[in-house]
Amino acid sequence: MAKSGPFVHPYIPNSVPEIKKEMLDAIGAESIDELFGQIPDSLRFKGKMRLPEPLLSEMELKRHVEGILAKNRACGEYLNFLGAGCWQHHVPAICDEINGRSEFLTAYGGEPYEDHGRFQALFEYESMMGELLDLDVVNVPTYDGSQAAATSIRMAARMTGRTEALVPAIINPDRLQVIKNYCKPSIDIRLVDYDRDTGEIDIPDLENKVSEKTAAVYFENPSYLGVIETNGRRVTEIAHKHGAIPVTGVDPITLGVLAPPPQYGADIVCGDIQSLGIHMNYGGGLGGFIATRDEERFVHEYPSRLFGISRNAEDEWVFGDVAYERTSFALREKGKEFVGTHAALWGITAGVYLALMGPRGMRELGQVVMQKSLYARKRIAGIKGVTIPFSSVHFKEFVVNFDGCGKTVERINKSLLEKDIFGGKDLSKEFPELGESALYCVTEVHTRNDIDTLVKAIEETVV
Repeated sequence: MAKSGPFVHPYIPNSVPEIKKEMLDAIGAESIDELFGQIPDSLRFKGKMRLPEPLLSEMELKRHVEGILAKNRACGEYLNFLGAGCWQHHVPAICDEINGRSEFLTAYGGEPYEDHGRFQALFEYESMMGELLDLDVVNVPTYDGSQAAATSIRMAARMTGRTEALVPAIINPDRLQVIKNYCKPSIDIRLVDYDRDTGEIDIPDLENKVSEKTAAVYFENPSYLGVIETNGRRVTEIAHKHGAIPVTGVDPITLGVLAPPPQYGADIVCGDIQSLGIHMNYGGGLGGFIATRDEERFVHEYPSRLFGISRNAEDEWVFGDVAYERTSFALREKGKEFVGTHAALWGITAGVYLALMGPRGMRELGQVVMQKSLYARKRIAGIKGVTIPFSSVHFKEFVVNFDGCGKTVERINKSLLEKDIFGGKDLSKEFPELGESALYCVTEVHTRNDIDTLVKAIEETVV
């Protein structure tokens, strides 16, 4: 049967011509094109998008989407040893139960007129994070740890009036791109080399590159490659000596066994909270934090929201924004940075996780992760032709080199995939100087049998 008449989108009821005309009349416009008058004609797409024909029944659409999703292979089905910034940790059921409640189930931070506990929940999250980090002030989560790192560097630049930041050469390339994007063009980002034996920051190179132009010295502990930075105190001393602000990126799940960054001199601490009771999601499950001492010079450089506790005129405890006037909500285009939707739901989730674990639980968790990853590292190092490049202590992640067996990481990972195993992240393009290397991740979810299964699969692959 031939098609006739105007196209009505089956998924958008307001695409019916009569309704569209009614809406245009209400705003005084002749056509939809008028709404895009500010966009140059040369930039407008005039063709037809290459999309499949719409499925008109809900049943057909559901079956189609489920067919696409069925092609995925998730970590619940395969053994997973991938990490590199988004990790498979155990998520207690209570985390999902609480963040699924109607008063919390939104990515936004909540507003006083419709808040039903979100301000208090986020205040409690900030308080527990502050205790874990040994700092006073923690923000409502930003989009992710990369944004938190970039914003921390910008905070340091505003505080010092300087135009340069030093970051480690061993950094997640995606994070580096975010940092450069946020800092361009006002802050120049320079890389500091790493020690080829330990994987830690090359102290002589840092001393050679830091100067009176340096606003921030940013480093991560553990690093992107899982290396624990034992020179943290030396790095912060070098930064302070030159008037720069040391900024440390940290995985908060390490702080049950590792000293928090302020204890070795960090002024600003940032990172991602995904490891704190949050599922891995494609493009989500991430939330960044920034923490400092409770000093006005730091607090007023936060662009993001801070929730505090006070008493109102009726002597009741209330929760709300701290120094609201410093945010872009109040300053608009004059704000230090634009602040939009927060990953506040993940802040509440991380708060539930921290409350459940407590100090003892975090300590035991850290010990278990270190023990299991050390066991995996030793077992893998015993495979013929396989080596562990860095001699330093690791947490959760470590680099494995396959140069000695003459096979590429890509080939090894394909073979592991056939055995229902997600191998380590291929580092050969990100860090070519490491040769055919991969980043493996082991957490509390892995059993001894899981690790032994991986080792056997690698042995069979590299033969």
